[in-house]
Amino acid sequence: MASHRPGLPTLLQGWLGLLRWDKPSGRLILLIPAGWSLWLQPTAPPPAPLVGWIVLGGLAVSGAGCVANDLWDRRIDPQVERTRQRPLASGRIGVAAAFVLLALCLLAALAVVLWGLPSGSRGLCLALALAALPPVLLYPSAKRWFGYPQAVLALCWGFAVLIPWAAASGSLQGGLPLLALWLATLLWTFGFDTVYAMADRADDRRVGVRSSALSLGDAAPTAVALCYGSTALLLALAAALQGVGAAFWPLWLLASAGLLREAWLLRRPDPPRPAFGLHFQHQVQLGSLLLLALLIGRGGGALP
Repeated sequence: MASHRPGLPTLLQGWLGLLRWDKPSGRLILLIPAGWSLWLQPTAPPPAPLVGWIVLGGLAVSGAGCVANDLWDRRIDPQVERTRQRPLASGRIGVAAAFVLLALCLLAALAVVLWGLPSGSRGLCLALALAALPPVLLYPSAKRWFGYPQAVLALCWGFAVLIPWAAASGSLQGGLPLLALWLATLLWTFGFDTVYAMADRADDRRVGVRSSALSLGDAAPTAVALCYGSTALLLALAAALQGVGAAFWPLWLLASAGLLREAWLLRRPDPPRPAFGLHFQHQVQLGSLLLLALLIGRGGGALP
């Protein structure tokens, strides 16, 4: 009898899809605030090995969040057009395999903290990583009981600022620059994830799950514009307080204009569904432009 078990290439594709590594935009957008943090902390630019460990840890945590999300939503995703072909929703990956992958991601993130980060900051980073774990794992359930689940995701994203800062400086005594950076990251995340949810409004309403896009209604584009404008101003404040060089400002101005333009385009009546995915990709580009501005303003790349 012919076997119906999937071959290795199919399994690998399913695992990559479960981790969303086949869609790099979502992985990059978590690493961008981590980069902001590393190049805004007092001893910037950071050592290259530290940057590498932060990237690895960010990929592991991001993967864990994606797997947890799909485990929570494995009965909802088949009812939503954008998500019905995900590996768990389509049956390409089983629940047991997804839990194994979740455990591997969490172990990889723990290994980065325990053996990759500087010994002087390891305890603080471990405490922050443990504090981040509950919101990361519970975020996918928020759409069932909270009208603004994107705010929970924003809180998760905030740890992408705090952990790199703690790893580089050994403390969270960053004062107003760190606070401004953290708030900028929260607002940016809430903004772009609200737009991401706008693509699913009809399906979410039918299925009965919540989102900031539904809760804000017609005010969603205005809320996103306020988030993006505040993000640009808060990053400018942090950069100014940290003495970032003059080369930062032209790129900051260009990225800020791009953020506001993207928010303005949301006011178009009935934009097609692909427009929201394109908006998300543009956020990756604009966030990366802001990171490039910091790299140049702080004197280039990582120290050897």
